[in-house]
Amino acid sequence: MGERIEEAKGNIKEGVGKLTGNEEMEGEGRAERETAKAKREVKGAASQIKGNIEEALGKVTGDDETRARGMADRIKGDTERAG
Repeated sequence: MGERIEEAKGNIKEGVGKLTGNEEMEGEGRAERETAKAKREVKGAASQIKGNIEEALGKVTGDDETRARGMADRIKGDTERAG
């Protein structure tokens, strides 16, 4: 959730910079927003990969718990990346 808050802060800072004509503040806000978004997407991708591996392992071994945990991680990753 921290990345979403950082994205919001960056949006606000960028907006204030636009309103006041402060190009430096606008640029800082844009950079903060994009950095937070990238971090969120990387975390989501990692969760998706982990989930896919666990899900496949559960299918191969017949372990329904591992498969379910993998599905949950994959869905969590989808949600994190969706923004």
